[in-house]
Amino acid sequence: MIIDIQARNFSLTEALRGYVVKRINSALTGNNDYIQRIVVRLSDVNGPKGGIDKRCHIQVVIPHQPDVVIDDVECNLYAAVDIAANRAGCTVSRHVAKYRRHNRSMRSFDSSMSPV
Repeated sequence: MIIDIQARNFSLTEALRGYVVKRINSALTGNNDYIQRIVVRLSDVNGPKGGIDKRCHIQVVIPHQPDVVIDDVECNLYAAVDIAANRAGCTVSRHVAKYRRHNRSMRSFDSSMSPV
């Protein structure tokens, strides 16, 4: 699983990078085998003006499934990462469960079609 972290309109500190990696790994535990790549884009929308403008955009690439895209905006970047990571974890779990059910049903369909 590749985690690509990008910062827009501010410099990314090692502390923030480590926090993002820790939160993403924690939220997506158990689904790592199904995830190909994760792109995290952090940005400060309004710059120095302040306000609710810290954005965390997470894109999770799962083969043979549509990408999971989560976008959250908060007044604190750490809060935005927390909320977006939790939402990504729930959404990815649903996608993986759907993928597993589909594969299981296809295998049972294939085995029932075998010649007798």
